[in-house]
Amino acid sequence: MQSNDARTLLHCVIPTAVVGGAGVAVSAALAGGKGALGAAIGAALVLAFMGGGLVALQRTARSLPHLFQMMGLLLYTTQILALVIILSVIKRVAVFDTKCTAFTLLAATLVWMAAQVRAHMKSKILYVEPEGARTPS
Repeated sequence: MQSNDARTLLHCVIPTAVVGGAGVAVSAALAGGKGALGAAIGAALVLAFMGGGLVALQRTARSLPHLFQMMGLLLYTTQILALVIILSVIKRVAVFDTKCTAFTLLAATLVWMAAQVRAHMKSKILYVEPEGARTPS
């Protein structure tokens, strides 16, 4: 993983984990232990799905740059479908509060996306090869 890729991942994970922790605290105050467990599950789902997706997308961009955009679209579509399936499976579980899970999952996803946009806008990645940096063929 390149240093700018690791920096992007770090800039997304930290705010999402903070929001997940806040979701756990609020859910614990409002719904007790079941709410806290549900919020923790929601935050963990976002960190696992989005973090894994970002790592997979970065590896694809490095090895197969011509497939990057298609891979990104496929990845996000797959993530959304997998989350819908997981939420439909766990909606009748009585071990934790599913409303707390859903609200924390939504908040953490929005924070992850905002942090990822901010990280990409702040990164200084060259998109034009500087003159003189070309290697002779």
